[in-house]
Amino acid sequence: MKITGVETVRLGGFPNILWVVVHTDQGITGLGETYFHPAATEAHVHDVLAPYLIGKDPRQIEHHQLHFTGYLGFAGSGAETRARSAVDTALWDILGKSVDLPLCDVLGGRVRNDIKVYNTCAGYSYTRNNNLKGTQNFGIGKDEGKYDDLSAFLERADELAASLLEMGISAMKIWPFDYAAEATQGQYISLDELKKALVPFEKIRHAVGDKMEVMAELHSMWNKPMAIRIARALEPINPLWVEDPVVMDNMAEIADVAAATRCPIGVGETRGMRSDFRTLLEMKSLGLLIMDMSWCGGITEAKAIAASAQAYHLPVAFHDCTGPVVLTASTHLALNARNCFIQEVVRAFYYGWYSDVVTGLPPLAKGRITVPDAPGIGLSLLPDLHKRSDYSSRMTDKASL
Repeated sequence: MKITGVETVRLGGFPNILWVVVHTDQGITGLGETYFHPAATEAHVHDVLAPYLIGKDPRQIEHHQLHFTGYLGFAGSGAETRARSAVDTALWDILGKSVDLPLCDVLGGRVRNDIKVYNTCAGYSYTRNNNLKGTQNFGIGKDEGKYDDLSAFLERADELAASLLEMGISAMKIWPFDYAAEATQGQYISLDELKKALVPFEKIRHAVGDKMEVMAELHSMWNKPMAIRIARALEPINPLWVEDPVVMDNMAEIADVAAATRCPIGVGETRGMRSDFRTLLEMKSLGLLIMDMSWCGGITEAKAIAASAQAYHLPVAFHDCTGPVVLTASTHLALNARNCFIQEVVRAFYYGWYSDVVTGLPPLAKGRITVPDAPGIGLSLLPDLHKRSDYSSRMTDKASL
């Protein structure tokens, strides 16, 4: 089997997402996905990765990883890593299809048949524009359906918790501190602002008690003293974890926050490649590692990172607040990784726009998710997607080199 072309697909309605389709001479295609600043990522796919891949066997994934690692851009989650993440995922998809097995079985088999989910309480249009961070990207007020969970956690977190429990979802993540962070660039939160931001957590506990696990997302927006103040204030809520309390550019400061609170600290979604995560593991103070399949280097790197974390008796969770391919690929690895206990979903995305883009979403029921029955990742872009007015694609093949 040989790779004959590498195609990228973009939709104007989803300006942060890039899909990668790897074509072969046997008619098998592989699908990958990454998120944020797709033009830069697309350029690396076509200028660097695709010319190398044309004519190669797509199943030699570890071999290709050596050539994906450039002199620059081999660490972190920059455009080079996001590009290789999407391509790596597509290659694993091809491998699964070539042996007629779901990806989780190709990865070494399942240690569980399904896994508990938590709902990230975003709305349908969350992070839809080109600015990934900021309350201006919350997408509030568009009233696109019954799962506008971001407005819900800000205004009626008690009702939202009850709604999730009715679906069997018993874990949720919210971020009411962001407004206060923006007001001072994360340098200060007053006791009054802190009290207001704690209200949604208190409503949840008052309404449903300990039936709901709650996570606090801080979006890397705070300095260290304020992150500690917030984490300590959350201790009576007993969150499952507090996520990304400070900017992920100084690992020692993350360790200081973790040492200063009883709340477990979870970090990692914005980091890339196993070397970054090694530093986090060596701190020996975190509650869990969080990985995004489309930012950390793809399935190959995510599997290696999860295995490394297992040696430290540290659980992992896979991030999904981006797109349907990442969710599905993450679920495959979540079924395979022994130290994964929960998978992120955004029900507004899952029951909203995901089905406008792909077929075969991973089955989600009673608060648990599993993988499609089909081989490989198990989903594909909708066959009529190219008919959308906002569709664009770019192909690199032998003829174009």
